[in-house]
Amino acid sequence: MRIFYASDTTPNSSFQSNLWRNNLYQPLVDLGHDVIEFQYELRETFQNLDISDPKQRSFISRNRPKVSKELLRQIKAAHKEKPVDLFFSYFYDACVMPEAIDEIKAMGIKTVNWYCNGSYQLHLVSDISPHYDWCLVPEKFRIKDYLKIGANPIYCQEAANPKIYKPYDLPVEFDVTFVGQAYGDRPAIIKHLLDNEINVRVWGWGWDKYSSEAKAKKDSLLHNLRGCTSRACKKLLKPTGWKVEGSENQIPAENKESAIALPASMLGGVLTDEQMVKMFSRSKINLGFSTCWGTDEIGNRVLQVRLRDFEIPMSCGFYMVEYMEELEEFFEIGKEIVCYTDKEDMVNKIKYYLKHDDEREKIRQAGYKRCLQDHTWHKRFEMAFHEMGMNNLVDLKITV
Repeated sequence: MRIFYASDTTPNSSFQSNLWRNNLYQPLVDLGHDVIEFQYELRETFQNLDISDPKQRSFISRNRPKVSKELLRQIKAAHKEKPVDLFFSYFYDACVMPEAIDEIKAMGIKTVNWYCNGSYQLHLVSDISPHYDWCLVPEKFRIKDYLKIGANPIYCQEAANPKIYKPYDLPVEFDVTFVGQAYGDRPAIIKHLLDNEINVRVWGWGWDKYSSEAKAKKDSLLHNLRGCTSRACKKLLKPTGWKVEGSENQIPAENKESAIALPASMLGGVLTDEQMVKMFSRSKINLGFSTCWGTDEIGNRVLQVRLRDFEIPMSCGFYMVEYMEELEEFFEIGKEIVCYTDKEDMVNKIKYYLKHDDEREKIRQAGYKRCLQDHTWHKRFEMAFHEMGMNNLVDLKITV
């Protein structure tokens, strides 16, 4: 099949990552398809997605037609050289005009969009989704919402590329680790582990602001600001906290999260793709969080299956994640991965598996075997293309 592929390299343009190129583009090539990649720098486009922000809305109104025009130019050229069967994208509304998708379809090219943030950001693709022939949707509970906006969804869960996510022969250096952003209830849970004498380390965006040193500096600044009675100081007071002149950072008002202080020695920065995968091999227990939005305190948590649920076992890492029913469709809980139900259950299971190396090793190996067998992107695409009726696939055995 001849496929025209369009996406940025990562869903989070703040990170230098090849996540989507590794997990979407490369498996399509591995399957033997003739894949033509959209030659366009999309980083700035993926940094401006929110039309509710006036600055981003202005950029989108200027940029969206430009991207669409160039997309059509390149697809027409590729189609003229040799007929294109499928346009495959990871696009937001901000990336392309709906009319451009319609024009691609008018050429006789089938269209499909992959998107994995529909759990809490469906509004960012609600304009373009109805114009694609299909939308690949990993959030099962959002299928009906895609139907409501006139789209044609196909349930296609996330996975991992075994050529990228693989075990490394490295010393096991850490008891418990988490790789990912600091948001929601994650900092509070990590603090709870520390309070229960669990040796945990974290890496990722945002953890530095929870360091005890950073908190001490912030407390000192807050103290000085609150003690200042000048007109200039009073102007810095905002309803949600203090805005420091000449800085984009807001000092939060007093709340539960701002009270969390973690030792700087346990906090790491953003890892490269390869560093992250190697960390899975360097850790006895790799943690995962199923919450993608909301907190317990406001009672609107949204749980979903995540990329990590496949990346870590595919890398032959022992994986422990918050239980959600959908996980049972992909793993045998307790035998291939381990799930916890709350913070106390998490603590108890961490302590248990740190003491039982043999059990941990059996689960680690079983999770790895299951992922290799069932949870590659290659398998996902084969199933999705079958449902789409795009059956002219090249059936290759993927070696890892």
